[in-house]
Amino acid sequence: MTNLKDIKTRIASVQSTKKITRAMKMVAAAKVKRAENTVKASRPFTNELSSMFKKLLNSVGTYNSETLRIKSAIDNYPKLLQLRDLKNVGLLVISSNKGLAGAYNANIVRQTIAKIKEYNAQGIKCTLFIVGQKGIAPITKKTKDLDCEIAKTYLAVASEPSGEGAKEIIEDIAEYYVNDNIDKIEIITTRFKNMMTYRVEEWEVLPLQNMNDTEEQLHDNVIDPLMEFAPDMHNILQKVVPMYIVNIVYQALLEAQASELASRMTAMSAATNNAEKMLSTLSIQYNKSRQFAITQEIIEVVSGANAQLG
Repeated sequence: MTNLKDIKTRIASVQSTKKITRAMKMVAAAKVKRAENTVKASRPFTNELSSMFKKLLNSVGTYNSETLRIKSAIDNYPKLLQLRDLKNVGLLVISSNKGLAGAYNANIVRQTIAKIKEYNAQGIKCTLFIVGQKGIAPITKKTKDLDCEIAKTYLAVASEPSGEGAKEIIEDIAEYYVNDNIDKIEIITTRFKNMMTYRVEEWEVLPLQNMNDTEEQLHDNVIDPLMEFAPDMHNILQKVVPMYIVNIVYQALLEAQASELASRMTAMSAATNNAEKMLSTLSIQYNKSRQFAITQEIIEVVSGANAQLG
């Protein structure tokens, strides 16, 4: 039979692990509710901004930078709207800083590697912008033989999504795009659905294009011609384009954070349940071993007594 001391050590170890997983589950559950509320509150603004941007983009006609004061790459909206042949695609990969979130980060990494291989097969290089500590090491390891490079990494914004953090990311990406270092940018993130479900998605960010498919949609997404813009529509578009792009990244960060916390809550709940089952099994094993040891001692005492009497 198994040594009683070893079983007691295992029971103590599992009890300690159970306390940790239960605490992490409670923390994740508290945080995921706030994250869920934030995501749901931000979606209407994102949808309305997207609708307004479509109308403005479809109404402006020819893009013109002559009247614009361009201080940074993100202000150069005509360049951001420029379509070109794909030679290098930028991928913004959003992972997390912490583990113990089930298959969350593994799913992100798997989708990223698949996307890189897909583009490499077309002769297109990939430049990576990685958010979160847990995405850097595995992606670096798995892309050694692929045609790609990691341009920038961002850690703080993975734990605390913010508009400023999203702006910092998009300023870097816009600079790469305006300087012709990348010809397209996509986001690999997760879409939060509920406490139990999320899905990995790919969002196209740059180049910004006419986002309508039909003439009917195009007619619906044009600003009323009676509207007047001051100083002009080009200057307004110069303000709206960065706002639109930054908001896409910010929304992706919020969706990813809510998905990560939901995945961690589910994983820690399963770990806690498994720990309880293991404790039950170990307790039965301990009692059996203890009973066996007591029975052996009784047998030895009785045998000794019988031997003396005999």
